[in-house]
Amino acid sequence: MHGTEGTGARPDAPAGVAGRRNAPARPPHEDHGPVRYGPLAPDPGLPVLPELAAVLAAAAECTRPEPPGGGQALREAAGGYWDRRGLHGTAGGIAAAPGAQPLLLALIAAHGGDVLMPRPCPAGWMPQARLLGQPAYHVPTPAECGGIPDPYALLETVRRVRAEGGRPTLLLLSVVDDPTATVAPPELVHEACEAAIGEGLHIISDETWRDTVHRPRDTVLLSPAEMCPDDVTVISDLAGALTPAAWPVAVARFPDTEQAAARRSRTLDVLTALGALVAGPLARAAAHALAEPEAVRERARQAAALQAEVAAAAHRAVLGSGALARPPQAGRHLYADLGPLRSRLAALGVADSMELEEYLTERLAAPAPGGHRFGDELGALRVRLDTGALLGATPPERAQALASAEPLELPHVARALARFAAVLGALR
Repeated sequence: MHGTEGTGARPDAPAGVAGRRNAPARPPHEDHGPVRYGPLAPDPGLPVLPELAAVLAAAAECTRPEPPGGGQALREAAGGYWDRRGLHGTAGGIAAAPGAQPLLLALIAAHGGDVLMPRPCPAGWMPQARLLGQPAYHVPTPAECGGIPDPYALLETVRRVRAEGGRPTLLLLSVVDDPTATVAPPELVHEACEAAIGEGLHIISDETWRDTVHRPRDTVLLSPAEMCPDDVTVISDLAGALTPAAWPVAVARFPDTEQAAARRSRTLDVLTALGALVAGPLARAAAHALAEPEAVRERARQAAALQAEVAAAAHRAVLGSGALARPPQAGRHLYADLGPLRSRLAALGVADSMELEEYLTERLAAPAPGGHRFGDELGALRVRLDTGALLGATPPERAQALASAEPLELPHVARALARFAAVLGALR
């Protein structure tokens, strides 16, 4: 469904600007048509950390994959990672998979029932429900951020789904969000989680991007699992901040309850049926990254600081063109609404987000997936703009940007930003 009905927002409003009590007119059930290819996660555009490359190379002769859910060393490393973030547990409550999508697919299958998720949401979420044939519904986000549902719209959606015979059981959310690059304020996280749990929903919190927050000292990040430890499963794709995207490893942390233990067992059953096992050499590198030695922590810090500078410059260019976007707070992208430029775009033959994606991808020479891929209305002119491509065209240029105290002053970064601004500025 690509129309604007059921979104709780005006067709020309920025993504997620539903009023606090503006609920969908009816449950926005998505059709279960064919699953089409979707965009990859934003590329960091940075070279592989040499220390991680050395660990992977040293394990290259390992010929066996990890057991379903990951081996003891990998799960213990994941447990230590979460323990340092205030989420305590044991290795027995953790599962690993070769990437976030098979892991999420297994989790959704293990829970069963209808799935709810914010609009917009990561591109991989809706296809997982479609593949399983489970009904899925988008819920508008609050005006302040993306990644979490507006609690009033969530309650109304659950009520209407049940009235039509549905069985909502699961809510997907992301406090640090792709695609909107926002961090949800703790008070809104609390409201959304309270509403979900009050209606008997289990929460899957995707925290892939939590270590990419641009200004961690100025940003309060609260995991739903800190507030509701028995009702939240946390997942993280290591490619968010710890490992290269070409090394697929993701981990899940289950609550410490008997019900969660049963769901973990069902999740492992699905991973086994899929053959979704982590490669042995990658497991060694992932465990090393999850242990967060100094080199890994410093790379994550440098990368977040670099993206903060470049994303802020890209955001200024978007606003300078007359388009809209929330200030990016995390990740390596921003989510822009070019609705104010609709007349100019129409004159160029661009009338929806699919055409906008084609137009900007060609002119920016970088991926610019349209909002329709993230659950937004096809008619809305929204797009995710990745900033990794602005760091340089070659590994030496990207490494130079990472090491620079003033990356925006580097000639190749300045040229890339100027081109980015010129493409958008031409739409004024």
